[in-house]
Amino acid sequence: MALVTKFLFLISLVIMNMIFTTQALKSKLTHLEFYMHDIVGGPKPTAVRVAGRANFTSPDPVADMFGSVFVMDNPLTVTPHPNSTVLGRAQGIYAMSSQQNEFSLLMTLTYNFITGPYNGSSFSVLGRNPVMSELREMPVVGGTGKFRLARGYCLAKTFSTDQMDAVIGYNVTLIHY
Repeated sequence: MALVTKFLFLISLVIMNMIFTTQALKSKLTHLEFYMHDIVGGPKPTAVRVAGRANFTSPDPVADMFGSVFVMDNPLTVTPHPNSTVLGRAQGIYAMSSQQNEFSLLMTLTYNFITGPYNGSSFSVLGRNPVMSELREMPVVGGTGKFRLARGYCLAKTFSTDQMDAVIGYNVTLIHY
């Protein structure tokens, strides 16, 4: 009988711990909008090619870029204008991952906030970005600071392009604790 009592006591402790833990970890929903400036050309690029074929052989520029890898440290701003207030930096790697008829990237990026209410917080995205689609959806796979344990998605839409440079608008939905 003492063994059954101890077992029931342990079960009740586990259940109480689960209840308190669940109450302490109430999830929050956050919506963010910002612009990322991806500058490949000019005297101060924010994204640089670090790998890829040296000689282009195909008349198809998408096929020629296949396998190219870029490292980036792009500013995130409040508006699409380059002199807008900087909210943070998008840092990471993207690779040209499509061979035919589609310009697609594999992206692994961390969006790090350096001002405002999310200063010191970040979230990370890992996924496919079909660049020529008007609206692209990518998964949020984690976060830090105020975005700890983040999950969610971001919608990306190209605001403007100039050669290889681009300004991309982001609309992000995060669930975090």
